[in-house]
Amino acid sequence: MIRDHHPAYIAWAQYERTQAIIAANTNMRSRMERNAARGGRGLLAGLLRCRRCGRMLHVAYGGHGGTVPRYFCVGAHINHGERKCISFGGLKIDDAVGRTVLQAIGGNAIEAALAAADQRRRQHEAQRQALALEVEQAQYEVRLAARRYEAVDPDNRLVAAELEARWNGALRHARMLEEKLDSGEHGPLAAQIPDRAVLVSLAQDLPAIWQAPTTAMGLKQRIVRILIHEIVADVDDTQREIALLIHWAGGRHSELRVKKNEPGKHGRSTSLEAIDVVRQMAGQFPDEQIAATLNRLGLQTGTGNSWTELRVRSARHYQALPAFDPNRPRDDRLTLQDAAARLGVSPTTVRRLITTQTLPAKQVVPCAPWEIAAAALESDAVRDAVSAIKLRTGLPRTHIADGQDSMFSEG
Repeated sequence: MIRDHHPAYIAWAQYERTQAIIAANTNMRSRMERNAARGGRGLLAGLLRCRRCGRMLHVAYGGHGGTVPRYFCVGAHINHGERKCISFGGLKIDDAVGRTVLQAIGGNAIEAALAAADQRRRQHEAQRQALALEVEQAQYEVRLAARRYEAVDPDNRLVAAELEARWNGALRHARMLEEKLDSGEHGPLAAQIPDRAVLVSLAQDLPAIWQAPTTAMGLKQRIVRILIHEIVADVDDTQREIALLIHWAGGRHSELRVKKNEPGKHGRSTSLEAIDVVRQMAGQFPDEQIAATLNRLGLQTGTGNSWTELRVRSARHYQALPAFDPNRPRDDRLTLQDAAARLGVSPTTVRRLITTQTLPAKQVVPCAPWEIAAAALESDAVRDAVSAIKLRTGLPRTHIADGQDSMFSEG
């Protein structure tokens, strides 16, 4: 190919950019380039390469609504009938890599971006100054060639023709340098460095945009592909971990290990802390009160929902835990409402007596309903305090102790 032989339809730089985009959009071809962001639910689709055979990993979708990705390597199995290499779920992997990308953008990344932009600006300015000197030298050569041509004897045609050719060559060279200088001053390198406040704002807003349910997966995939060239994946069966070697776009590498789910568990399993609360309260409290306690503790179900009576019942049945029997005797344990009825005062008064430690009470777990021994109501301290309240000589109002907010509700 002869460059610039005749006028082109598009600039050479635009042609190269187009070819790069076409190459990046190649999916599962012989060169095994990384794949383009195609908008599927797998964040890393097209970026994962098998460490064992070097082939790109495929992605399949299952689960509810076909939105749960799973990455697997079957290239050797399809082409040569060999055993399948590796396979693992995509939810935890996508989440871990997404957090890593957000961490890479935050922190010192703003300072690094500003320093790199400033360094690039200085390099561009130095190149522009060098090119300006070349333009000045070329213009001098044009003027010199013009003077030489004007000084030649017209009758000496061979010398005049040679000097005219040199003059024309100097003009073409000067024009080329001037166009190059002009394009450099108005090109992308001449763009102004972004404001520091703007970059900091973008770094702070990106996590919120990333976590927003309305954010398209295609946008996340494009962000990841800007920062990550590819990820080499393997499964460590001894440690039950997925090992990811991240090849960043800048040439650096980092390793990320993600723990695989234990057998019989999945990424949406209810936390052990929530199950332990249900186990301690099962049989002693209704499912409605157990749900209220779990919500006050800030615990959620495996799918991230708040607890309801039905969800507690389902978890209790799965764990084979007993149900609450309202007809079963409760020994000498009273609820807050029962104690208030026996003492003839309001539940708020009973809460105040518990806060001042006048009335002994306990909770199965923090934020659970209070349990009061019936015998404690007969103590002299409780009787005197109740009498004083009834006579409106009163107890001083005190703030509720930390962690005792469950006294305000029995449900």
